[in-house]
Amino acid sequence: MEHHIVISADTHCGADLRGYRPYLESRYHDEFDEWADFMDEHNERRKAMFADMERSPMEVGVDGDPEVWGHRNWSSSDRLAEQEADGFIAEVLFPNTQPPFAPPAATAFEAPPYSDNFEHRWAGLRAHNRWVAEFVSQAPERRAGIAQVFLGDVEGSVKEIEWAAENGLKGGVLIPGAPPDSPFEPLYSKSYEPIWAATAAAGLPLNHHAGGGSPNYGNHFPSSLAMFVLEATWWTQRALWHLMFSGVFERYPNLKYVTTETGTAWVPDTLEKLESFFHRMRYSKYGSETVFGSQAVADMSLTPSEYFARQCYIGASFLRPSEALLTRTVGIDRVMWGSDYPHIEGSHPHTREHLRLTFANLTEEETTQILTTNAAEVYGFDLVALAPLAEQFCPTKAEVATPIDYADIPERAKGCPGMNPLNQVQPAA
Repeated sequence: MEHHIVISADTHCGADLRGYRPYLESRYHDEFDEWADFMDEHNERRKAMFADMERSPMEVGVDGDPEVWGHRNWSSSDRLAEQEADGFIAEVLFPNTQPPFAPPAATAFEAPPYSDNFEHRWAGLRAHNRWVAEFVSQAPERRAGIAQVFLGDVEGSVKEIEWAAENGLKGGVLIPGAPPDSPFEPLYSKSYEPIWAATAAAGLPLNHHAGGGSPNYGNHFPSSLAMFVLEATWWTQRALWHLMFSGVFERYPNLKYVTTETGTAWVPDTLEKLESFFHRMRYSKYGSETVFGSQAVADMSLTPSEYFARQCYIGASFLRPSEALLTRTVGIDRVMWGSDYPHIEGSHPHTREHLRLTFANLTEEETTQILTTNAAEVYGFDLVALAPLAEQFCPTKAEVATPIDYADIPERAKGCPGMNPLNQVQPAA
């Protein structure tokens, strides 16, 4: 093909606040109406809180004023038009909007309290899953929807995974984090074995997204916002070793695991450290590592790097030019490009510039793997069906391979880490 088939392995979507009502079990409708009224009032208070800021934290979920651009989360036609203009034609759909009964937070990134009614919270997540299944059906060859599960209901989560597989959510399962302040067992707990088994049996990928494992930073605005940004990726990255050293990858060798929007540069250093711990736990005769870790690694037949190479992937939102060549160390077949549409820090509407800035120094084959082949393998996209759309809307391979001068990157685009001056290999004064 003359054109790349550009697939974003990281976009976000969700219904409008009241748009979830038809997808919620009817027995919850009266309570939902009360909750929605309360959330409308709460959002008005939040807007007033951030009124003096040039860019409000409420805009993080969309690229611009949420009242003006919030429809990017739920309007199928608007999304398709903007993505086509931006140069990509297929997407993996992570959640973005607030599902029914989710309690409000005092700040934009304060985790909701865990003491709220788990029955209703879980009903709200199921409503999102049903909404996203219908959203996918409006452009099924172009969308891979992801189902949410609930750690507080393992049996119900298994049923939901089976439902997701039966209803075309080929994006798989989004596993939430369980930080230390969570009432749920950590991800290395044996209690979640049915979830791993059901995901593997359904042939679905298991996803973990940045921000999903962060603890409650409390009502300490503005410091709490900064703490979330500083630490969010690490809380997500740690799930890799939680699953690896608890034997999940050993027991389910065909399970694909994706870590999204946590960067790429951390992988080689992290694998090196995990290799060191593994070998000291497994083979050393002396030292604390073998005392504390030998039993945990006794049944691991592969090293951490081997598990990663067999079944782990990076959703690289946003692949930075400074990290592009590092993908060869991580594994070209392990990395998938993401735009993070419609988030404020995403590459939209300057994805074409971003692709040229990032991929000009990689080979055409390497670029194709990261933009197309890997995501198609993990998420089941039909490249034959997508090819005509790519020829119409995606950049040519020659265009992506043509370097772009950093001076030609629009100032507004530099809010995306992939186009930020600190992440370049060429001078970016």
